[in-house]
Amino acid sequence: METIPSGTVAHAWRHRAFAAAALLLALGISACHSDSAPSDATAASIPSARVAVAQRGDIAHVLTLAGQFQPYQVVDVHPKVSGYMRQVNVDIGDIVRQGQTLAVLEVPELRAQLQQTVFQVEQSKEEITRAQHEISRAEAQATALHQQYDRLKEASAGHPGLIAQQELDNAQAADLGAQAQVDAAKAAMAAAKQHMGSAQADNQRVQALHDYTTVVAPISGVVVWRYADTGALIQGGTNSNSQDLPIVRLSQSSLLRLRVPVPEEDVRFVHNGDQLQVRVDAVNRSLTGKIVRFTRNVNFDTRTMETEVDVDNKDLSIAPGMYANTMLRLAHVENAVTIPIEALVIHGNQQVVYVLGSNNHVHIRPVQVGLEGSRLAEISSGLNPGDRVIVGGQDHYQEGEAVDPQVAPTPASETQQQTGGMIDLKGEEAADAQPSSQSTSERNAGHIGVQKSSATEPGVEQKGAREPNARPAGGGDR
Repeated sequence: METIPSGTVAHAWRHRAFAAAALLLALGISACHSDSAPSDATAASIPSARVAVAQRGDIAHVLTLAGQFQPYQVVDVHPKVSGYMRQVNVDIGDIVRQGQTLAVLEVPELRAQLQQTVFQVEQSKEEITRAQHEISRAEAQATALHQQYDRLKEASAGHPGLIAQQELDNAQAADLGAQAQVDAAKAAMAAAKQHMGSAQADNQRVQALHDYTTVVAPISGVVVWRYADTGALIQGGTNSNSQDLPIVRLSQSSLLRLRVPVPEEDVRFVHNGDQLQVRVDAVNRSLTGKIVRFTRNVNFDTRTMETEVDVDNKDLSIAPGMYANTMLRLAHVENAVTIPIEALVIHGNQQVVYVLGSNNHVHIRPVQVGLEGSRLAEISSGLNPGDRVIVGGQDHYQEGEAVDPQVAPTPASETQQQTGGMIDLKGEEAADAQPSSQSTSERNAGHIGVQKSSATEPGVEQKGAREPNARPAGGGDR
């Protein structure tokens, strides 16, 4: 009988033990897989869905427009009379007050006419004085002749035949003639007074013309241009020649008009008192203004309506002619129930949403849609804050179907910007710095009504074009 070494036997037993352990491990893993298979199959059968939560927020449509500042008033100051410029007291850039003397003209013939009218007034006063003396003399003579006639008349009545009738008649005639002289003197006095009134009126007329040789500022403002120098012959502003230059041009710049062209489709949103957010990049200043007037007329060429905002500019920091970018709020809702616009689905003639119940089952619910933006929509009725709605791929789900919700964060509010033209000063500076071979149209891309961009922010419209889902009022098919 062959003898087997003890080391070999031990090695064989170790191999058998390892094989038995491997078999038991394999049987255990197989049992675990068989137990978990039903649960994995159940999880794989429930589809996942991207959902959003209905929230309260604001939706607003904002129109961005470029406007230009204009002086509240611009006055070309002409003299009333023609003459030589004796003195100019102001120059461009000077700030003047209403009534301040701007210039003085030299008109020698007008000064002589004024002196003549003064003499005529003095002469009229002397005529009145002479007429007064004439009245006094005539009245004294008339009184004496009347008393003489009365004495003769009394004597003739007391002693008939004592006084001849011819003498009585002569005395009576003298008395009546003296009264006529008094009336004539009074008439001469009235004529002298009228002559004096005429002389004074003529004097006032010439004096007024002479006063026009001193040219004063009709408004408070800034001298933006000066057209005349000392010694120049200036024509009166009453001449029919429209080529006559003024002395200076005044601009009332303490109050400015910001003129904004509103596109035709947005005219219905413009009302007096509406607020605009104004940004003046040239002076790095932002302000809020109110619409105070608009033309109520759409320009035939540009299809825009001029709208004005009064801007206080007492410090004169904003110069007329500067551009400003404005934001006018059009349609808007506040504290409304909002959901992503992708959650809306059209079924027949109504809009519906796919709402998840507490057990994550799908329920198709009709809703009333209000104002829509580019990303959010207002739900007037049919949803409450906190309701979960499926966003996208709604045709994959059925009524009552269970889903695995995957909540996606969404904003509660949205401001949709509709661009009607803006001014980008930095863009213009960059364009000017580019090579001269660049086309003019490319360099002017930042000007009014011109927007050149390969991509835009969500909800921002270019050149007044609306996206299909961006309407001022909700409802209807998208």
